[in-house]
Amino acid sequence: MTSRGELEVIALDLFADKGFDATTVDDIAEAAGIGRRTFFRYFASKNDAVWGDFDHALDDLRRRLEAVPEDVPTIEGLRDAVLAFNRLGADQEAQHRARMSLILRVPALQAHSTLRYAGWRSVVATYGARRLGCDPSDFAPQLLAHSALACAVAAYDRWLEVPASDLSSLLDEALMRLQIGW
Repeated sequence: MTSRGELEVIALDLFADKGFDATTVDDIAEAAGIGRRTFFRYFASKNDAVWGDFDHALDDLRRRLEAVPEDVPTIEGLRDAVLAFNRLGADQEAQHRARMSLILRVPALQAHSTLRYAGWRSVVATYGARRLGCDPSDFAPQLLAHSALACAVAAYDRWLEVPASDLSSLLDEALMRLQIGW
């Protein structure tokens, strides 16, 4: 029996070895010792295997943002939640670098990422709207969500470019600059 997490690791390893475009769902299923149909019980596509259990992670981010005390400034609460959302254990860094390299560098995944980014922005916009007393579709919460995502993507891009860099520090700096207005 293969778990979702094990299948994800197998897929990431194959993508690293063969390339994302050259790796098929059949390749992943064969390497995992499962059938193609079993793969699709875990993931809707090979693109989704790269993202892992992102929906669960978004639920965690949502809970963190909902728990931000009202006396904490909006950006500070967002910064703390995003840092926690992206916190990695020492044993997770190599796999996460591989994942994010695929997400940020493979054209097919960049297109797919648009859907995932929309989900992330929705969580942040809902938080911003609650804090501002308006609707999540209003301009200010949308601006907050887009700005925070830009900070996160820029931090990840730098983290991938400079292997000795620390992701948490880069995220903290990016979101701190958003908070202080440069």
